[in-house]
Amino acid sequence: MKLNGELRIAISGKSGCGNTTVSTLLAQKLGVQLINFTFRQLAQEKSLTLAQVIENAKTDDSYDIAVDTRQVELARAQSCVLGSRLAIWMLKEADLKVYLMADDDVRAKRILNREGGDLEEIKSFTTMRDSEDSRRYMKLYGIDNSSYDFADMKIDTALYSPEQIVDQIIAELKKRSLVS
Repeated sequence: MKLNGELRIAISGKSGCGNTTVSTLLAQKLGVQLINFTFRQLAQEKSLTLAQVIENAKTDDSYDIAVDTRQVELARAQSCVLGSRLAIWMLKEADLKVYLMADDDVRAKRILNREGGDLEEIKSFTTMRDSEDSRRYMKLYGIDNSSYDFADMKIDTALYSPEQIVDQIIAELKKRSLVS
């Protein structure tokens, strides 16, 4: 796979939609840097749990701003795949913007498979997290993360394997002459 110049792909979607998996596979296949700095990594850096970071972010905007600023700075520095909740909104100059989606049950089951736990608790936590994320994005940036019609591709990840999704994205990149 050959890049026809610098290439920045932004991939967004809610928790459990397959953002990290698809972004990782795509970056590997294209031979570019994966940028996926999230609350999860911030929690590790600060020796906090993900739940603590989410709770702190309700009243301290510095958590979101730190993650979002770092991601965009990293993405602007090189060819990459930026996989994050806000990638398609924040990296306005992305060559391709992809929004991944899946229904709430599919997302909760994926999170259960990844992290373990109780399915009903995961559904409840994910609903709370989605709501908090949406509230913060609107407050901080005026972004309505339920409005993604501008994305170049919208893919229901329940219908395809991660590899099939990557193949669809690569086909679109070829169609746009961004890779050959």
